[in-house]
Amino acid sequence: MPTTTAPSTSCATPAGGFLAALEGAPALGFIGPNWFASVMGTGIVAVALETLPFPLPFRDELAGLAWLLAVALLVMVSAATLGHHWRHPQVARGHLDNPMLAHFYGAPAMALLTVGAGALLVGQRLIGTAPALALDAVLWSAGTALGLVTSVLVPYRTFTSHEPVDDAAFGGWLMPVVPPMVSAATGALLVPYLPTTEARQTMLLACYAMAGLALMASFVMITLIWGRLSRHGIGAAAAVPTLWIVLGPLGQSVTAAHHLGVLAPGVMPAPFGEAFHALALLYGVGVFGFALLWLAIATMVTVRTARAERGLPFSLTWWSFTFPVGTMVTGASGLAEVTGLAALKVIAGLLFVLLVVAWATVLVRTVRGVYAGHLLVAPSAPASAGARAASPVSHRTPRAIAMPVE
Repeated sequence: MPTTTAPSTSCATPAGGFLAALEGAPALGFIGPNWFASVMGTGIVAVALETLPFPLPFRDELAGLAWLLAVALLVMVSAATLGHHWRHPQVARGHLDNPMLAHFYGAPAMALLTVGAGALLVGQRLIGTAPALALDAVLWSAGTALGLVTSVLVPYRTFTSHEPVDDAAFGGWLMPVVPPMVSAATGALLVPYLPTTEARQTMLLACYAMAGLALMASFVMITLIWGRLSRHGIGAAAAVPTLWIVLGPLGQSVTAAHHLGVLAPGVMPAPFGEAFHALALLYGVGVFGFALLWLAIATMVTVRTARAERGLPFSLTWWSFTFPVGTMVTGASGLAEVTGLAALKVIAGLLFVLLVVAWATVLVRTVRGVYAGHLLVAPSAPASAGARAASPVSHRTPRAIAMPVE
């Protein structure tokens, strides 16, 4: 299968100024689904801030600003994506055939779900409860449908068309299968608004089913990623940020278990409601412990890479430092709510600081990269299959992820 090489990811503005790096190429010539990672990373700031288990000054105002920015990014990225498909349909159709980029088709679904959840948690103070509920219902429905499609279609394409090599597994493989977990966590917000007991029970169990779907697939992927790291090493610096994606299904599953478990006693008959409620803590504590282990490993690998001679090149893979950490915040906040433990509140606070620092850093560098045009440059021509086979670096270094990806 062909692989792609990426242009330089330096974000220094060239002498030519605005979009100079494009050198006359169309600005919408290469807009992949990975751009929706910026929406995810911004929306999770609002959601995480709103769910922190302790008060903060100006929380409502700051969460509102973050949510409005996420909405604006969703509109802009969606418009750019539509423009790309309209003006460059052949390139756009090729994204699903790209063995790296195809996995990031999970990002649009999670962007819709995150902004939708923010509408009910944060946006209702700005636009009212009824409009916020309607917006969340639409975005949740669209994001869930899209996420279920990607969780089937992308693995199917991987199994039948992409021909991945032994050391191809990377964090991006999780992207198409995680959206149902986000649907489960965010769907809990809609359950209380359903009109009948049967509808609420159906919605609750559907969310648990989607959580199980994503959880089992994620465990398979995480095992493959761990095995690739053990047998083939860390690989390219450009791929290192995607290790943080592993935190996403872990933190989101803890969040989903909490949100659904809190509702279960009032929705499901005994003893199932109480069993689901107990599961929130029994499952959450253990998985959160593994998530902290992975956070420590990913941090050490990232610091090691950044301190190396070539450093950690900037690309939109850096958005992997945001949304997954945000799910850790919401997971820790849920556990703190259930237990009341001060230690979990402290962990949630520290993770939120990490999230804000990462988000601000990546947002600024993304704006600079877009202004200069570096993040809009299309990848260079694909190498031939023979050239790829002759180069172990091209296997170990998924160069497509040095382009704008999650």
